[in-house]
Formats: sequence, structure tokens, C-alpha cells
Amino acid sequence: MMRWLLLPTGILMELAGSTCMKLSDGFSNIYASILTFVFWGISFTVFSFAYAIWAGMGILLVSIIGILYFKEPAGSMKVLSIIVIVAGVIMLNLSDVRAGV
Repeated sequence: MMRWLLLPTGILMELAGSTCMKLSDGFSNIYASILTFVFWGISFTVFSFAYAIWAGMGILLVSIIGILYFKEPAGSMKVLSIIVIVAGVIMLNLSDVRAGV
């Protein structure tokens, strides 16, 4: 149950860190660069408690930000890959439930 309480924090911190990395302009923007490491540090601390969910949701949300905000192309291969990642995370979590974890 604890991982579900920490999960939103980890996801939001990873999302913020990845977005700040893009805004850091090759780490030339000092404020965005520092925030990248702060947000990722918090996120990596949390990820050990909810790794599969954290990783999958982080990839999903960063991909959505890239497509919507940074206008990255969203071809069928990219969308299918994101769907496969999300399906894998769901299956990993279902296997934990069935194993009694």
C-alpha cells in the first residue's frame, strides 16, 4: 500500500526532472539544470518502492509531454511502443498480486 502513496510523488518528480532537462538547453541554463537533478534525486529515491509502476508511468507521461509540448512526431511505431510498455507494467503488477506480494 505504501508504494501507491509514494507513486504520484515519484512520477511527478521524474516528469518535472525530464522536462527541466529539456529546458536546460544542454545544461547551459543553470536553474533548469539544478532542478533536473533535484527532481530526479527525489524520483530515484521513491522509485525503489514502486519501480514498475513508476517507470511505466514516467515513460508514458514524458512521451505525452514530448508529443504535445515539444511537438515531437507521434508515429504509429512510437504509439505502439508506449502501449506495449504500459501493458507490461500492468502485467508485472498483476503478477505481484497473483503471487501474494
